[in-house]
Amino acid sequence: MLSNIRIVLINTFHPGNVGAIARAMKNMGLTNLYLVDPNDYPSEEATSRAAGAVDLLENATIVPTFEEAIADCSLVIGTSARHRTFQLPIMNARECAESVIPEAINHNVAIVFGRETTGLLNEEIAQCHRQVYIDANDEYPVLNISQAVQIIAYEIWMANQHKALPKKDSLEYPHKKDMDLFYDHLEDTLYGINFIVRNHPGKVLDKLHRFFNRSRPEKQELGILRGVLAAVQREAGLTEANNHSEKKKKD
Repeated sequence: MLSNIRIVLINTFHPGNVGAIARAMKNMGLTNLYLVDPNDYPSEEATSRAAGAVDLLENATIVPTFEEAIADCSLVIGTSARHRTFQLPIMNARECAESVIPEAINHNVAIVFGRETTGLLNEEIAQCHRQVYIDANDEYPVLNISQAVQIIAYEIWMANQHKALPKKDSLEYPHKKDMDLFYDHLEDTLYGINFIVRNHPGKVLDKLHRFFNRSRPEKQELGILRGVLAAVQREAGLTEANNHSEKKKKD
């Protein structure tokens, strides 16, 4: 179960933090580390700070983009202490862990940490389904990234130790890459029927992305939505445009 939970670090600047995070993860039974465009890696400092968790560094997955790191995940949780201009369902660290454990029985789950200085960008948090924060002193709530990972990892470990044996979840959720195909299909359709004007798109697509990320349609429900869009395109004579979008995505 814990092997289905990945820690994703975006554009980490200090290699020592990567090593400390690997150690914190192994302390709590987590082994799946993803590094998105790290600034200085591999690094002797990271290896030194990892101590007995060098194997996590050796087996870490390094990808150039955030999208690649979460493409096969059904639940993506972004870490941020800040309230954003758009609202995702927000959990504290303990609530996050309690939601992650049953989800990880059947699905890949990503917990995402941003840069040491600026955290996650708005466009990155917008790709998440949930937001998690860590309770701290209001006068100085700033945590080092390795400390933040340690706290989240500890709560996950404790939730896993004290879990009741759940019934196998029969619900299937689509991967992030499948949701991206749906968003492309939705965009093509809305432009095609002139619901959105290309020169003045406004915020409609952003709001629809947030709506579907919050609601998390099941795999079957997503299939129904794709069927609805295909029917709209067919009736409007837009099928070829959708096929072009699908081909472009696969290429």
